[in-house]
Order: sequence, then C-alpha cells, then structure tokens
Amino acid sequence: MDRLRIGAVSYLNTKPLVYGLELCADEIDLVFDLPSRLADRLAAGDLDVALIPSIEAIMDPSYTVVSDACIGCRGPVWSVKLLSRVSPEKISTLALDEGSRTSRVLSRIILQKQSSVSPTLEPLMMNANWQQAATDAVLIIGDRAMAPDPPQFPFVWDLGQAWHQWTGLPFVFAVWAARTGECLDRLDGVLSRARDQGVANIAEIAGAQAQKYGLTVSQCRQYLEHNLHFHLGRAEKQGLDLYFKYAADLKLIEPNLELQFHDCQTTG
Repeated sequence: MDRLRIGAVSYLNTKPLVYGLELCADEIDLVFDLPSRLADRLAAGDLDVALIPSIEAIMDPSYTVVSDACIGCRGPVWSVKLLSRVSPEKISTLALDEGSRTSRVLSRIILQKQSSVSPTLEPLMMNANWQQAATDAVLIIGDRAMAPDPPQFPFVWDLGQAWHQWTGLPFVFAVWAARTGECLDRLDGVLSRARDQGVANIAEIAGAQAQKYGLTVSQCRQYLEHNLHFHLGRAEKQGLDLYFKYAADLKLIEPNLELQFHDCQTTG
C-alpha cells in the first residue's frame, strides 16, 4: 500500500492531531508547513491530504473534507488575535498575518459586520516584527499570538471569543482535506484515530512542548485541552456555513459554495 503524504500545520495547535501520525513513520510521510502553503501544496499534488484553512476547502470544488478531526474553538482560542492601536471604528489600515487565510477573512468579516470598517490591507510576513507594523491594527496567529499583549496595542480581540460571543457558534480554522479521487477511503480512519490518540495524551504533549513555546506546562495544557476543540460536529458545521455566508456577503468568496464531505462522521 502506498505511503500517505500528509501535510500538517507547524504550530502548537496541531500537536494533538499529529501525535498518532508521528508514530506511523513506516506508513506516512508527514511534512509541516504554514496552513496557506499546505493548501498550495495540496493543490499542486505534492500531498495526498493536508490540514488546510477552512476557507481554502470551500473555494476549490476538487477538495473534500475527509475527517471529523479539525482545529477549532468554542470560545476564546488564544492563538488568533486582532490587536489595534485605535478603537475598531477608527481602524483604516490592517496588517494580515500570512499564516492563515481563514483568520484573515474572519478578521475582515468581524470588522465590517460589527464596526462597519473596511481597512486597507497590508501583508505581514511570518518573520516580520509585527509590533513594529505601521498599520493601525495587526492580525497575528499561531504561537506568536500567545505572547503577552504589548501596551502599544490597547485594543485586543481574541477572534475565537469574538465570533462565539457574536454568533453563539464554534469556529473552525482548519480541516483535513484531500483532492477528489485520491485515497479517500483510508483517510478518515487514519486521521480520526490520530486525533483520538492525541486528545487522550494531551498531558504528555503539554509536558513535551511547553518549554519550546515559552509556556508553562499548565498553560500549554490549558490551551490544548480547553481553548482548542478538535472535533468537527454539527455545531461546527453550522459555524462554518455562517462564516462562508458572511464571506460571500462581503464578496470575499463566491456565493452558494458548499463544503464537500467524504464519508466522515461528524459528532454533536
């Protein structure tokens, strides 16, 4: 049987999803990259399946969601933040982290729908010093968003919390997707079992990873166990549907797009 080429996010939040995969080196080629770059590599055929931004999964009709494992939240997520030097209605320029296309769209939805602002956008490279960005506001994601908030940004929104307070629904940042026609039947079981192994061993993961990310073991465990949610259930699908509707309203994606699912069971 051919080895599966699996692409995963190179952040702390992916560790529970890949914990079990890393134990299967004889069956799997596991590579790490940014969410946005994983989407590009999946589209190019370099990967069989990848953990890609949810916005990418709906924009390409050849993509199919192949697992009920995901990266989401049901409240504060901690690792996706919008920080601003000015109050939201005064934001005229926004620097967007290149790491996740889903979070970039989410920040624009929240600013437009809640504060009626549509700022000029600028890219923020992963290796850039975001605190020195010349824009009014900055979107940062991943590990660098988990550092203490600097005083020059008095307005801070945790976008997971902002979405949940606004809609009452969870938010899903990334899903496992594959191209139609690939080895889809194998993937759901492999990826869901890996997630289940990771969730069952979060204490071990936190102990191994905390120092690397400048966190205490307690902070790391809190993040993985309580801030993040790794199951794509009915409420998560409702949250995605609303997110896609708002994105279409703002003409950030085409209207009437639907996620495709391949035989993956979603839980409540």
